[in-house]
Amino acid sequence: MDQGLPKPEDDERVTSREQDAVRLLLLIDGACEPVSDADLAEPGLETAVGVVRTQVRLQKLDFWLRNPDYLADELLTKYEASGEARLLELAGQILDSEEPEVRSYPMLRHHFGAYEPLDDALAVLRSAGLLARRRRGTVNRVRQHDYFLLTSGRTVAREMLQQAPVFQYYVDRVGLVLDLADGRGGSQLKRQQYLQREYAEAARGDRIGPVSARARARLERLRSQTTSGYTETEDHG
Repeated sequence: MDQGLPKPEDDERVTSREQDAVRLLLLIDGACEPVSDADLAEPGLETAVGVVRTQVRLQKLDFWLRNPDYLADELLTKYEASGEARLLELAGQILDSEEPEVRSYPMLRHHFGAYEPLDDALAVLRSAGLLARRRRGTVNRVRQHDYFLLTSGRTVAREMLQQAPVFQYYVDRVGLVLDLADGRGGSQLKRQQYLQREYAEAARGDRIGPVSARARARLERLRSQTTSGYTETEDHG
């Protein structure tokens, strides 16, 4: 499963511009919403097929994509709320593997939560004609950035998966991330992520620490409760 996927290059677990470009292209392809007629009327957006609105939302979705341990822990939270066995199984698939260790790329803690400079990676996509960015607001104050996937970007994303099926990993994880996001905007996702102690207490400018040990202990506790519940049911059936 891991063969061919980008791996951390050193102890700081930083990604390259090319790694970020691939991940962001697949994230935007999976997470984008339909464009409006007004969007399509703008110069340069005639071939847009989808948009991720606001940098905050893009960063918060990317946080869960870059941090499998946080993703799994959120799956456990949703499992506790819904009782849906599938969620416990999905969290287990992540936490029972080495994915949190070899696929984690921690993000910096900034004033508005998890953040990582993405301009270089996005510039790769924009210069290749795969993505377009639009700033919304005034000359003196940019209110938000919107990221438009162009037809060529969707084509490249599909071709990339055909030629290198190993990148299906990102597509699968984007699906889980979107399931957790449940249509929430960037500010709502930020509030959700701040509920994690390691996230909220990280010093500004530092990388946000892992939750893998705590998430694995939580997984085992929930599994034990599930098993105990089945046993009690069988004993009294």
